[in-house]
Amino acid sequence: MSRTGAIALAPRVQRIKPSPSMVARDRARQLQAEGRDVVDLTAGEPDLDTPKHIRAAAAAALEAGATRYTPVNGTPALRKAIIEKLARENGVRYAMNEISVGGGAKQVIYNAFAATLGAGDEVIIPAPYWVSYPDMVEACDGTPVIVSCGENAGFKLSAEALEQAITPRTRWLILNSPCNPTGAFYSAAEIGALTEVLVRHPHVAVMTDDIYEHIRFDGGATPCIVAVEPRLQERTLLVNGVSKTYAMTGFRLGYGAGPAELISAMNTIQSQSTSCTSAISQAAATAALEGDQGFVTEAREMYRLRRDRAVAMLNDIPGLSCLPPDGAFYVFPSCAGLIGKTTPAGKILKTDLDVVMHFLDAAGVAVIDGTAYGMPSYLRMSIATSLPKIEEACTRLARTCAALR
Repeated sequence: MSRTGAIALAPRVQRIKPSPSMVARDRARQLQAEGRDVVDLTAGEPDLDTPKHIRAAAAAALEAGATRYTPVNGTPALRKAIIEKLARENGVRYAMNEISVGGGAKQVIYNAFAATLGAGDEVIIPAPYWVSYPDMVEACDGTPVIVSCGENAGFKLSAEALEQAITPRTRWLILNSPCNPTGAFYSAAEIGALTEVLVRHPHVAVMTDDIYEHIRFDGGATPCIVAVEPRLQERTLLVNGVSKTYAMTGFRLGYGAGPAELISAMNTIQSQSTSCTSAISQAAATAALEGDQGFVTEAREMYRLRRDRAVAMLNDIPGLSCLPPDGAFYVFPSCAGLIGKTTPAGKILKTDLDVVMHFLDAAGVAVIDGTAYGMPSYLRMSIATSLPKIEEACTRLARTCAALR
Protein backbone atom coordinates (compact mmCIF):
# COMPACT_ATOMS: atom_id res chain seq x y z
CA MET A 1 0.00 0.00 0.00
CA SER A 2 1.16 3.51 -0.84
CA ARG A 3 0.04 6.39 1.33
CA THR A 4 -0.81 9.96 0.45
CA GLY A 5 -1.55 11.79 3.66
CA ALA A 6 -3.83 9.53 5.72
CA ILE A 7 -5.30 7.72 2.70
CA ALA A 8 -3.80 4.42 1.57
CA LEU A 9 -3.75 3.92 -2.21
CA ALA A 10 -4.49 0.54 -3.76
CA PRO A 11 -1.64 -1.23 -5.58
CA ARG A 12 -3.55 -1.06 -8.87
CA VAL A 13 -3.12 2.71 -8.90
CA GLN A 14 0.64 2.26 -8.86
CA ARG A 15 0.45 0.05 -11.96
CA ILE A 16 -1.36 2.51 -14.21
CA LYS A 17 -0.58 5.97 -15.53
CA PRO A 18 -2.66 8.85 -16.87
CA SER A 19 -3.55 8.72 -20.55
CA PRO A 20 -0.53 10.11 -22.48
CA SER A 21 -2.82 11.69 -25.06
CA MET A 22 -4.69 13.58 -22.35
CA VAL A 23 -1.42 14.66 -20.72
CA ALA A 24 -0.11 15.94 -24.05
CA ARG A 25 -3.30 17.80 -24.81
CA ASP A 26 -3.40 19.35 -21.34
CA ARG A 27 0.20 20.53 -21.80
CA ALA A 28 -0.68 22.14 -25.14
CA ARG A 29 -3.70 23.86 -23.63
CA GLN A 30 -1.61 25.11 -20.71
CA LEU A 31 0.91 26.68 -23.07
CA GLN A 32 -1.89 28.23 -25.12
CA ALA A 33 -3.39 29.69 -21.94
CA GLU A 34 0.01 31.21 -21.19
CA GLY A 35 -0.09 32.97 -24.55
CA ARG A 36 2.09 30.57 -26.54
CA ASP A 37 1.23 30.06 -30.21
CA VAL A 38 0.78 26.27 -30.31
CA VAL A 39 -0.66 24.17 -33.13
CA ASP A 40 -2.23 21.27 -31.29
CA LEU A 41 -2.19 17.95 -33.18
CA THR A 42 -2.83 15.78 -30.11
CA ALA A 43 -6.62 15.72 -30.04
CA GLY A 44 -8.27 12.46 -31.08
CA GLU A 45 -11.63 14.03 -31.79
CA PRO A 46 -13.25 15.52 -34.88
CA ASP A 47 -13.13 19.28 -35.27
CA LEU A 48 -16.49 19.12 -37.03
CA ASP A 49 -19.87 20.02 -35.55
CA THR A 50 -22.25 17.23 -34.61
CA PRO A 51 -24.79 16.91 -37.46
CA LYS A 52 -27.85 19.11 -37.09
CA HIS A 53 -30.42 16.30 -36.97
CA ILE A 54 -28.54 14.67 -34.10
CA ARG A 55 -28.38 17.91 -32.15
CA ALA A 56 -32.09 18.39 -32.84
CA ALA A 57 -32.84 14.95 -31.42
CA ALA A 58 -30.95 15.81 -28.24
CA ALA A 59 -32.83 19.08 -27.89
CA ALA A 60 -36.17 17.35 -28.53
CA ALA A 61 -35.41 14.74 -25.87
CA LEU A 62 -34.62 17.49 -23.39
CA GLU A 63 -37.83 19.36 -24.17
CA ALA A 64 -39.83 16.13 -23.96
CA GLY A 65 -38.58 15.52 -20.43
CA ALA A 66 -36.32 12.57 -21.27
CA THR A 67 -34.05 13.55 -18.40
CA ARG A 68 -34.45 10.59 -16.07
CA TYR A 69 -32.71 7.28 -15.46
CA THR A 70 -32.85 4.68 -18.18
CA PRO A 71 -32.05 0.96 -17.95
CA VAL A 72 -28.34 0.45 -17.27
CA ASN A 73 -27.90 -1.29 -20.63
CA GLY A 74 -29.60 1.51 -22.56
CA THR A 75 -33.07 2.45 -23.73
CA PRO A 76 -34.95 -0.13 -25.79
CA ALA A 77 -35.00 2.36 -28.69
CA LEU A 78 -31.21 2.71 -28.69
CA ARG A 79 -30.53 -0.99 -28.32
CA LYS A 80 -32.91 -1.66 -31.20
CA ALA A 81 -31.06 0.93 -33.33
CA ILE A 82 -27.73 -0.72 -32.48
CA ILE A 83 -29.06 -4.17 -33.39
CA GLU A 84 -30.35 -2.86 -36.72
CA LYS A 85 -27.06 -1.09 -37.40
CA LEU A 86 -25.07 -4.28 -36.76
CA ALA A 87 -27.35 -6.30 -39.05
CA ARG A 88 -27.40 -3.67 -41.81
CA GLU A 89 -23.74 -2.67 -41.85
CA ASN A 90 -21.88 -5.62 -40.36
CA GLY A 91 -24.01 -8.62 -41.31
CA VAL A 92 -24.38 -9.94 -37.74
CA ARG A 93 -27.43 -10.43 -35.55
CA TYR A 94 -27.85 -9.82 -31.83
CA ALA A 95 -30.69 -9.86 -29.33
CA MET A 96 -31.71 -7.07 -26.96
CA ASN A 97 -30.01 -8.75 -24.00
CA GLU A 98 -26.75 -8.96 -25.96
CA ILE A 99 -26.25 -5.18 -26.11
CA SER A 100 -24.53 -2.99 -23.52
CA VAL A 101 -24.50 0.82 -23.59
CA GLY A 102 -21.85 2.77 -21.67
CA GLY A 103 -20.32 6.18 -21.24
CA GLY A 104 -18.12 5.84 -24.31
CA ALA A 105 -16.49 2.81 -25.89
CA LYS A 106 -13.75 3.18 -23.28
CA GLN A 107 -16.14 2.30 -20.46
CA VAL A 108 -17.49 -0.68 -22.39
CA ILE A 109 -13.94 -2.03 -22.80
CA TYR A 110 -13.15 -1.43 -19.14
CA ASN A 111 -16.36 -3.11 -18.01
CA ALA A 112 -15.52 -6.19 -20.08
CA PHE A 113 -12.04 -6.45 -18.57
CA ALA A 114 -13.38 -5.86 -15.06
CA ALA A 115 -15.96 -8.61 -15.56
CA THR A 116 -13.52 -11.21 -16.88
CA LEU A 117 -9.92 -10.66 -15.76
CA GLY A 118 -8.21 -12.00 -12.67
CA ALA A 119 -4.63 -11.86 -11.47
CA GLY A 120 -2.28 -13.20 -14.13
CA ASP A 121 -4.87 -13.40 -16.90
CA GLU A 122 -3.33 -12.26 -20.17
CA VAL A 123 -4.61 -9.93 -22.87
CA ILE A 124 -2.84 -9.91 -26.26
CA ILE A 125 -2.42 -6.33 -27.50
CA PRO A 126 -0.85 -5.69 -30.91
CA ALA A 127 1.46 -2.66 -30.92
CA PRO A 128 1.10 0.10 -31.92
CA TYR A 129 -1.98 0.23 -29.69
CA TRP A 130 -4.38 2.77 -28.30
CA VAL A 131 -2.70 4.09 -25.17
CA SER A 132 -5.40 2.98 -22.72
CA TYR A 133 -5.51 -0.74 -23.49
CA PRO A 134 -2.53 -1.87 -21.37
CA ASP A 135 -3.44 0.32 -18.43
CA MET A 136 -7.05 -0.82 -18.39
CA VAL A 137 -5.86 -4.42 -18.38
CA GLU A 138 -3.50 -3.72 -15.48
CA ALA A 139 -6.20 -1.80 -13.59
CA CYS A 140 -8.26 -5.01 -13.72
CA ASP A 141 -5.34 -7.12 -12.42
CA GLY A 142 -4.59 -8.61 -15.84
CA THR A 143 -1.28 -8.84 -17.70
CA PRO A 144 -0.87 -7.06 -21.06
CA VAL A 145 1.00 -9.18 -23.60
CA ILE A 146 2.36 -6.72 -26.14
CA VAL A 147 3.07 -8.07 -29.63
CA SER A 148 5.12 -5.63 -31.68
CA CYS A 149 3.80 -5.21 -35.23
CA GLY A 150 6.20 -2.90 -36.98
CA GLU A 151 6.03 -0.93 -40.17
CA ASN A 152 7.35 -3.89 -42.19
CA ALA A 153 4.25 -5.81 -41.05
CA GLY A 154 1.96 -2.96 -42.00
CA PHE A 155 1.48 -2.31 -38.26
CA LYS A 156 -0.78 -5.40 -38.15
CA LEU A 157 -0.82 -8.66 -36.23
CA SER A 158 -0.10 -11.77 -38.27
CA ALA A 159 -1.58 -15.19 -37.67
CA GLU A 160 1.89 -16.51 -36.86
CA ALA A 161 2.54 -13.81 -34.26
CA LEU A 162 -0.87 -14.43 -32.70
CA GLU A 163 -0.20 -18.17 -32.45
CA GLN A 164 3.11 -17.54 -30.70
CA ALA A 165 1.56 -15.09 -28.20
CA ILE A 166 -1.24 -17.38 -26.98
CA THR A 167 -0.67 -19.19 -23.69
CA PRO A 168 -2.98 -21.12 -21.35
CA ARG A 169 -3.49 -17.81 -19.45
CA THR A 170 -4.66 -15.85 -22.49
CA ARG A 171 -8.16 -14.50 -21.94
CA TRP A 172 -8.53 -11.86 -24.68
CA LEU A 173 -7.16 -10.66 -27.98
CA ILE A 174 -8.01 -7.03 -28.70
CA LEU A 175 -8.08 -5.76 -32.29
CA ASN A 176 -8.55 -2.12 -33.34
CA SER A 177 -9.33 -1.65 -37.04
CA PRO A 178 -8.83 0.96 -38.42
CA CYS A 179 -6.22 1.51 -35.76
CA ASN A 180 -5.37 4.42 -33.52
CA PRO A 181 -2.57 5.50 -34.01
CA THR A 182 -1.55 4.01 -37.38
CA GLY A 183 -4.78 3.97 -39.40
CA ALA A 184 -4.06 0.38 -40.50
CA PHE A 185 -7.06 -1.88 -41.03
CA TYR A 186 -7.42 -5.62 -41.41
CA SER A 187 -8.81 -7.04 -44.64
CA ALA A 188 -11.30 -9.90 -44.62
CA ALA A 189 -8.49 -12.26 -45.63
CA GLU A 190 -6.26 -11.06 -42.79
CA ILE A 191 -9.08 -11.42 -40.29
CA GLY A 192 -9.80 -14.87 -41.71
CA ALA A 193 -6.20 -15.92 -41.05
CA LEU A 194 -6.48 -14.72 -37.45
CA THR A 195 -9.78 -16.55 -36.94
CA GLU A 196 -8.19 -19.81 -38.06
CA VAL A 197 -5.81 -19.48 -35.11
CA LEU A 198 -8.56 -18.45 -32.71
CA VAL A 199 -10.78 -21.39 -33.61
CA ARG A 200 -7.96 -23.67 -32.47
CA HIS A 201 -7.81 -21.92 -29.08
CA PRO A 202 -11.34 -21.91 -27.65
CA HIS A 203 -10.25 -20.35 -24.34
CA VAL A 204 -9.35 -17.05 -26.07
CA ALA A 205 -12.04 -14.36 -26.38
CA VAL A 206 -11.87 -11.54 -28.94
CA MET A 207 -12.62 -7.87 -28.45
CA THR A 208 -12.83 -5.68 -31.54
CA ASP A 209 -12.61 -1.92 -31.08
CA ASP A 210 -14.46 -0.70 -34.17
CA ILE A 211 -14.75 2.97 -33.22
CA TYR A 212 -13.12 4.13 -36.50
CA GLU A 213 -14.86 1.64 -38.78
CA HIS A 214 -16.45 4.31 -41.01
CA ILE A 215 -13.26 6.32 -41.45
CA ARG A 216 -11.68 4.11 -44.09
CA PHE A 217 -10.27 5.88 -47.13
CA ASP A 218 -10.81 3.23 -49.79
CA GLY A 219 -14.56 3.52 -49.29
CA GLY A 220 -14.93 -0.15 -48.41
CA ALA A 221 -16.64 -1.64 -45.40
CA THR A 222 -14.51 -2.78 -42.46
CA PRO A 223 -14.99 -6.56 -42.09
CA CYS A 224 -16.61 -7.80 -38.88
CA ILE A 225 -14.84 -10.77 -37.32
CA VAL A 226 -18.13 -12.45 -36.38
CA ALA A 227 -19.36 -12.20 -39.97
CA VAL A 228 -16.05 -13.65 -41.20
CA GLU A 229 -16.17 -16.53 -38.68
CA PRO A 230 -19.61 -17.00 -37.05
CA ARG A 231 -18.23 -19.70 -34.74
CA LEU A 232 -16.52 -16.94 -32.77
CA GLN A 233 -19.72 -15.05 -31.94
CA GLU A 234 -20.09 -16.70 -28.52
CA ARG A 235 -16.65 -15.44 -27.46
CA THR A 236 -16.49 -12.07 -29.20
CA LEU A 237 -17.31 -8.59 -27.92
CA LEU A 238 -17.86 -5.99 -30.63
CA VAL A 239 -17.17 -2.50 -29.27
CA ASN A 240 -18.24 0.68 -31.02
CA GLY A 241 -19.70 4.10 -30.40
CA VAL A 242 -20.81 7.37 -31.92
CA SER A 243 -17.90 9.63 -30.91
CA LYS A 244 -15.67 9.49 -33.98
CA THR A 245 -18.13 8.69 -36.75
CA TYR A 246 -20.65 11.39 -35.88
CA ALA A 247 -18.43 13.98 -34.12
CA MET A 248 -20.11 13.22 -30.80
CA THR A 249 -17.16 12.87 -28.43
CA GLY A 250 -18.76 14.97 -25.70
CA PHE A 251 -21.95 12.90 -25.71
CA ARG A 252 -19.94 10.04 -24.15
CA LEU A 253 -21.75 7.07 -25.60
CA GLY A 254 -20.38 3.70 -26.65
CA TYR A 255 -21.83 0.25 -26.96
CA GLY A 256 -20.89 -3.40 -27.00
CA ALA A 257 -22.47 -6.49 -28.54
CA GLY A 258 -21.61 -9.92 -27.21
CA PRO A 259 -22.76 -13.07 -25.43
CA ALA A 260 -25.64 -12.49 -23.02
CA GLU A 261 -23.73 -13.80 -20.01
CA LEU A 262 -20.84 -11.40 -20.59
CA ILE A 263 -23.17 -8.47 -21.29
CA SER A 264 -25.09 -9.20 -18.08
CA ALA A 265 -21.86 -9.17 -16.07
CA MET A 266 -20.75 -5.91 -17.71
CA ASN A 267 -24.12 -4.35 -16.90
CA THR A 268 -23.74 -5.44 -13.28
CA ILE A 269 -20.32 -3.77 -13.09
CA GLN A 270 -21.75 -0.59 -14.60
CA SER A 271 -24.79 -0.63 -12.32
CA GLN A 272 -22.45 -0.33 -9.34
CA SER A 273 -20.21 2.33 -10.88
CA THR A 274 -21.82 4.88 -13.18
CA SER A 275 -25.28 3.37 -13.75
CA CYS A 276 -26.94 4.42 -17.01
CA THR A 277 -25.55 6.71 -19.70
CA SER A 278 -27.17 10.12 -20.16
CA ALA A 279 -30.73 9.75 -21.46
CA ILE A 280 -30.24 12.73 -23.75
CA SER A 281 -27.07 11.24 -25.23
CA GLN A 282 -28.95 8.00 -25.86
CA ALA A 283 -31.66 9.86 -27.77
CA ALA A 284 -29.00 11.60 -29.86
CA ALA A 285 -27.19 8.32 -30.54
CA THR A 286 -30.43 6.69 -31.65
CA ALA A 287 -30.93 9.51 -34.16
CA ALA A 288 -27.31 9.15 -35.33
CA LEU A 289 -27.66 5.43 -36.04
CA GLU A 290 -31.11 5.64 -37.61
CA GLY A 291 -30.82 8.95 -39.48
CA ASP A 292 -29.20 10.28 -42.62
CA GLN A 293 -25.60 9.09 -43.03
CA GLY A 294 -24.46 11.79 -45.44
CA PHE A 295 -22.24 13.40 -42.82
CA VAL A 296 -20.22 10.19 -42.52
CA THR A 297 -19.28 10.24 -46.20
CA GLU A 298 -18.51 13.96 -46.20
CA ALA A 299 -16.32 13.74 -43.11
CA ARG A 300 -14.40 10.77 -44.47
CA GLU A 301 -13.57 12.67 -47.67
CA MET A 302 -12.40 15.65 -45.64
CA TYR A 303 -10.11 13.44 -43.56
CA ARG A 304 -8.77 11.83 -46.74
CA LEU A 305 -7.78 15.22 -48.19
CA ARG A 306 -6.10 16.17 -44.92
CA ARG A 307 -4.28 12.83 -44.83
CA ASP A 308 -2.95 13.27 -48.34
CA ARG A 309 -1.64 16.77 -47.61
CA ALA A 310 -0.11 15.83 -44.26
CA VAL A 311 1.66 12.76 -45.64
CA ALA A 312 3.05 14.68 -48.62
CA MET A 313 4.40 17.51 -46.46
CA LEU A 314 5.86 15.19 -43.80
CA ASN A 315 7.66 13.09 -46.38
CA ASP A 316 9.33 16.26 -47.66
CA ILE A 317 10.93 16.84 -44.25
CA PRO A 318 14.40 15.25 -43.88
CA GLY A 319 14.39 12.93 -40.88
CA LEU A 320 10.68 12.12 -41.06
CA SER A 321 8.95 9.46 -43.15
CA CYS A 322 5.27 8.63 -43.19
CA LEU A 323 3.20 5.83 -44.69
CA PRO A 324 -0.28 6.96 -45.78
CA PRO A 325 -2.78 5.59 -43.24
CA ASP A 326 -5.68 3.51 -44.56
CA GLY A 327 -8.20 4.94 -42.12
CA ALA A 328 -8.89 6.80 -38.84
CA PHE A 329 -7.74 10.42 -38.57
CA TYR A 330 -4.09 10.19 -37.57
CA VAL A 331 -0.74 10.03 -39.30
CA PHE A 332 2.08 8.05 -37.68
CA PRO A 333 5.40 9.20 -39.11
CA SER A 334 8.74 7.69 -38.18
CA CYS A 335 11.14 10.14 -36.58
CA ALA A 336 14.02 7.66 -36.52
CA GLY A 337 15.96 9.95 -38.84
CA LEU A 338 15.98 12.65 -36.15
CA ILE A 339 17.23 10.48 -33.31
CA GLY A 340 20.83 11.38 -32.54
CA LYS A 341 20.64 14.87 -34.03
CA THR A 342 21.52 17.96 -32.02
CA THR A 343 19.34 21.02 -31.48
CA PRO A 344 20.64 24.59 -31.91
CA ALA A 345 20.83 24.72 -28.09
CA GLY A 346 23.16 21.71 -28.05
CA LYS A 347 20.71 19.06 -26.81
CA ILE A 348 20.95 15.62 -28.40
CA LEU A 349 17.60 14.10 -29.36
CA LYS A 350 17.91 10.61 -27.91
CA THR A 351 14.29 9.45 -28.01
CA ASP A 352 10.98 10.15 -29.70
CA LEU A 353 9.90 11.94 -26.51
CA ASP A 354 12.88 14.26 -26.91
CA VAL A 355 11.68 14.96 -30.44
CA VAL A 356 8.16 15.66 -29.19
CA MET A 357 9.38 18.13 -26.56
CA HIS A 358 11.69 19.85 -29.05
CA PHE A 359 8.84 20.24 -31.53
CA LEU A 360 6.70 21.76 -28.78
CA ASP A 361 9.37 24.14 -27.52
CA ALA A 362 11.03 25.13 -30.80
CA ALA A 363 8.16 24.87 -33.28
CA GLY A 364 5.08 25.32 -31.13
CA VAL A 365 3.64 22.06 -32.49
CA ALA A 366 2.12 19.55 -30.08
CA VAL A 367 2.23 15.85 -31.06
CA ILE A 368 2.46 12.58 -29.08
CA ASP A 369 5.42 10.22 -28.87
CA GLY A 370 5.12 6.77 -30.42
CA THR A 371 6.47 5.18 -27.24
CA ALA A 372 3.12 5.96 -25.61
CA TYR A 373 1.57 3.67 -28.24
CA GLY A 374 4.12 0.91 -27.83
CA MET A 375 6.18 1.90 -30.89
CA PRO A 376 9.28 4.04 -30.17
CA SER A 377 10.77 6.35 -32.81
CA TYR A 378 7.36 7.34 -34.17
CA LEU A 379 5.00 10.27 -33.63
CA ARG A 380 1.23 10.41 -33.61
CA MET A 381 -0.32 13.46 -35.20
CA SER A 382 -4.05 14.05 -35.40
CA ILE A 383 -5.49 15.27 -38.70
CA ALA A 384 -8.88 15.88 -37.11
CA THR A 385 -8.20 19.58 -37.45
CA SER A 386 -8.32 22.12 -40.25
CA LEU A 387 -6.14 21.87 -43.35
CA PRO A 388 -4.55 25.31 -42.70
CA LYS A 389 -3.50 24.15 -39.21
CA ILE A 390 -2.03 20.94 -40.61
CA GLU A 391 -0.09 22.90 -43.23
CA GLU A 392 1.12 25.43 -40.65
CA ALA A 393 2.26 22.63 -38.35
CA CYS A 394 4.18 20.85 -41.10
CA THR A 395 5.78 24.11 -42.24
CA ARG A 396 6.98 24.77 -38.69
CA LEU A 397 8.30 21.22 -38.34
CA ALA A 398 10.21 21.51 -41.62
CA ARG A 399 11.86 24.70 -40.40
CA THR A 400 12.68 23.19 -37.01
CA CYS A 401 14.12 19.98 -38.48
CA ALA A 402 16.26 21.96 -40.91
CA ALA A 403 17.92 23.68 -37.94
CA LEU A 404 19.07 20.36 -36.42
CA ARG A 405 22.59 19.16 -37.03
